[in-house]
Amino acid sequence: MRLNLKEIPRVANITKEEFLNNYFRPQRPVVIEKCIEEWPAYSKWSFEYMRQVAGNKTVPLYDDRPVHHKDGFNEPHATMKMSDYLDLLQSEPTKYRIFLWNILKEVPELQKDYTFPDFGLNLMKGLPMLFFGGTNSHTFMHYDIDLANIFHFHFAGKKEIILFAQSENKYLYKVPHSLITHESIDFSNPDYEKWPALRNASGFKTHLEHGEVLYMPEGYWHYMKYITPGFSMSLRAIARNPVNLGRAFYNVLVMRYYDNIMRKLKGQEWIDWKNAQAIERTNKQLS
Repeated sequence: MRLNLKEIPRVANITKEEFLNNYFRPQRPVVIEKCIEEWPAYSKWSFEYMRQVAGNKTVPLYDDRPVHHKDGFNEPHATMKMSDYLDLLQSEPTKYRIFLWNILKEVPELQKDYTFPDFGLNLMKGLPMLFFGGTNSHTFMHYDIDLANIFHFHFAGKKEIILFAQSENKYLYKVPHSLITHESIDFSNPDYEKWPALRNASGFKTHLEHGEVLYMPEGYWHYMKYITPGFSMSLRAIARNPVNLGRAFYNVLVMRYYDNIMRKLKGQEWIDWKNAQAIERTNKQLS
């Protein structure tokens, strides 16, 4: 049995008015297939180009190991020279991913290769982030701390994406005081005996390939799995819904600091309690 997932709608291109009326205001995801063909990045950005312009940079790497109480918020599991990481990506499957790598800060010349598209939202100019992954590497199902509107531009390889709206929280085994679901869930092939509430969740799915752009509405849960080695860039716009904006401020100013304090005070007991609560609270929804 598979998850209850609809294919994300696709359009070849879109006007600002069509995007605002059909996707942003109703908060529906969409894939835009031919949005960035005029960008220099569309033809230039490859593994070899990244090796040329950023090969000597030290990059943060993450894998799919369970959260440990000693891990800081978004703290990398390893670091490596970009050239060495790209060699690894292209030679063998690896769990290591680059996550939230700010290209403006690290490689300013890359900003010449793209522009900020006019979707009718004010995109944050200082926060373009790059993401890289190897074959079969994946993120935990999570949502972003600021519940932003996200535009995810894909440049190399093929990526599987599963999305859920915040309305599905009660079925997803959300970990309290966190931005993730229970880490043991394989959203590509979920075990319904172990995670029965997932049968009730309704979401979306798609695959991204070179040049395609995914719009993820505010606070959407997302799981991303690299079918082949690849990389993407995200641009974001602040949440407009007052409830989401309030939750974003709470996450940034309160939740992450509270979680870090509890990790220091309680150690692994705090992580284990949160994971147990994710199961207990979600299974209560079934009774």
